[in-house]
Amino acid sequence: MFSMQKKINFYDCDPAGILFYGKVYELCHAAYEAMIESFKLEEDYWSNDDYIVPIIHSEAKYRNPFTYGQTVTIGLKVTSLKNSSFELQYECKNEKGELCTEVRTVHVLIDKTTWKKKPLTAKIKEGLMRYIST
Repeated sequence: MFSMQKKINFYDCDPAGILFYGKVYELCHAAYEAMIESFKLEEDYWSNDDYIVPIIHSEAKYRNPFTYGQTVTIGLKVTSLKNSSFELQYECKNEKGELCTEVRTVHVLIDKTTWKKKPLTAKIKEGLMRYIST
């Protein structure tokens, strides 16, 4: 499992000091970006001439609130790995280790020329395999 920590800023919260519900996706995407960076790809995953990797599905379950000043631990694992797509599962926990939010995203690799699915590159697949959950 890939893991990182992030502190909740005041500007991420509503007037009651509770993390705005949509901000959890920013936390999760920061973990996703850090995981991809760990792959040490030759090409720029986020901006290249060959492919894009859009999210085609996402969902979140909110169990407990995060509040201003807390440090969130975001655990990230690959729960499905197919020829052209993969699924990520995020577990966001508070400082007590309590599960506060679960997020799931599905990503697909798209050819920038044809706008059709194409197989994941060997290096991307290799990187994802390091974090696969059985």
